[in-house]
Amino acid sequence: MFTKHPELRLLSVHAHPDDESSKGAATLAHYAADGVEVMVATCTGGERGSVLNPALDRPEVRADLAGIRRAEMAAAREILGVGQRFLGFTDSGLPGPGEPLPEGCFALQPVGAAAAPLVALFREFRPHVVVTYDETGGYPHPDHVMTHRVTVEAFEAAADPDRYPEAGAPWQPAKLYYHLALSRAWFQTLHDAMTAQGVDSAMGGLLADWPDTPPALATTTRIACAEQFAVRDAALLAHATQIEPGAGFMAHPRDIEREVWPTEDYHLARSTVRTELPEADLFAGLRAGEVGG
Repeated sequence: MFTKHPELRLLSVHAHPDDESSKGAATLAHYAADGVEVMVATCTGGERGSVLNPALDRPEVRADLAGIRRAEMAAAREILGVGQRFLGFTDSGLPGPGEPLPEGCFALQPVGAAAAPLVALFREFRPHVVVTYDETGGYPHPDHVMTHRVTVEAFEAAADPDRYPEAGAPWQPAKLYYHLALSRAWFQTLHDAMTAQGVDSAMGGLLADWPDTPPALATTTRIACAEQFAVRDAALLAHATQIEPGAGFMAHPRDIEREVWPTEDYHLARSTVRTELPEADLFAGLRAGEVGG
């Protein structure tokens, strides 16, 4: 464990409530436990999401999904030990092929306008490290792709006093990372380990149907955070409308995961500080008094 560094700040930018708990949550809990100030920015309220837990798929839940998802987010952030802000945009949903995006949704906003509240948060919170999705969004949900675009815009603009002058005093984040969560390699490694130990794996079918995608970004940074997997799982289960206990991501044995893949992995996309790759710390190059403020 690192020495406490309350002067260091980490901002993780996500599309919907629950994304912070399914992508990089153990990392957030790891750094929060170490004394780093951690903030989650949630671009939308998840209003157009589905109820993915059959036990909660009831008319009254669907009717108040926006309010319920806010309450779930509040519970998850308490479990993770982090701060959280909604940026106020409306979920775009996941239209089918050929279907238009709904009017007024997040993914249809001009990037400059959509980035404005995030620039303001950058300048208020002053993160040293920012984490979000790569240009694919991690998967082709329009809100995830838009989250990438507005985060890159905010990262580039926040230090420029001539851009978004109404959004506060300029601030330059030092590093921008992209999540490499739920990669094919992660699924394959867990599937092989479960099969070798005689444990039924539901990942084989998923791997067989894995779509053709561009080569993955290089893994530059691995954060050893297996001690926080239980916290991650508790935060994810707090999003009860989105997670069915014992199914999907919750189905694989945690002891096997801790043994064969005890890290959460990232790609360093931008850095204003010198660092040596591979890294084992998102704050590599920023510790030991190297950064003030």
